[in-house]
Amino acid sequence: MAKNLELSYLLDFYGDVLTEKQRDVMEQYYNNDLSLAEIAENFGITRQGVRDSIKRGEGILLDLEAKVGFAQRYRDIQAKMVEMERLIKDIIYRNDTGYGRSDEIARDASQLLNVIESLSE
Repeated sequence: MAKNLELSYLLDFYGDVLTEKQRDVMEQYYNNDLSLAEIAENFGITRQGVRDSIKRGEGILLDLEAKVGFAQRYRDIQAKMVEMERLIKDIIYRNDTGYGRSDEIARDASQLLNVIESLSE
């Protein structure tokens, strides 16, 4: 079974919708990089039982992301915030190095950076 790192991300995002056992099995597989045999030993079940649990969990996570898309939207927002931060820093640089510096532009750009920083926390 090849590991899909996207599923680790989705597990972090939607893991609470899984049963506790499914979530624990998937966390050990994706986040702790344990083998099916190691997980089976930890839970006292067969290797096939671990594989089935992982496959069911993967199906739930992928289906949920396909329906609601929150994880992808979150990534898109993060990327756009990085781009906004870059643009604001460019505005600050141009304002500071150009002719006729504007205190209002400097203040507003600084406030925008603070907003982006607060959203990133």
